[in-house]
Amino acid sequence: MTITTCIFDAYGTLFDVAAAARLAAEEPGQDDWAAKWPALAADWRAKQLQYTWLRAITGEHCDFWQVTRDGLDWALERQELDGNPELRERLLALYWELQAYPEVPEMLAALKSAGLNTAILSNGSPDMLNGAVGSAGLEALLDDVLSVESVGIFKPARQVYDLVGQRFGCTPEQVLFVSSNGWDAAGASGYGFRTVWVNRASEPVDRLPARPGEVLSDLTRIPDLAGA
Repeated sequence: MTITTCIFDAYGTLFDVAAAARLAAEEPGQDDWAAKWPALAADWRAKQLQYTWLRAITGEHCDFWQVTRDGLDWALERQELDGNPELRERLLALYWELQAYPEVPEMLAALKSAGLNTAILSNGSPDMLNGAVGSAGLEALLDDVLSVESVGIFKPARQVYDLVGQRFGCTPEQVLFVSSNGWDAAGASGYGFRTVWVNRASEPVDRLPARPGEVLSDLTRIPDLAGA
């Protein structure tokens, strides 16, 4: 069946989640902690995701901004940086302005030129997502930004993937779903989407009941896979 709709995870897929820590470390006067930014970014992202899974399991939903702050607080404490409130506020501010990966604008433009629907489906809260999309200048290249806040549970719950068909009137087989998270791509494959895992770090495939349909190192080939 022909692909009509291309759906993208946001954080780590379109937007570089390590950018906040990297940019903060590059600012003047940050030499005392700058060497720690890769570990800080990795810890922050890991805890952010873990908290979404745990909250989904326990039914204690909150918005993504809360788990983003909670994950950062854990990461700062682990790196012995929790006594630096100015750094915390700077990192949180930068998270609203994450950089898009370099290939993103051209890739999305190719999909739009081919007449395909394009949208984000993310754990992010609407305000966070709109901030990132606006900062990256992607508004004209996306038909919609779908957030889990409309169903009150994080991915990979099936209710989240249901949002795509509800919005675009398509079947799962008509959707190409793209995520940098292996577990998300697997969950979407199990749902019935055609999937791409953007595996920038060359990690092993997760041992889950479903597997990504394609594995790429970046987003450059997405228009080809979508038939654009």
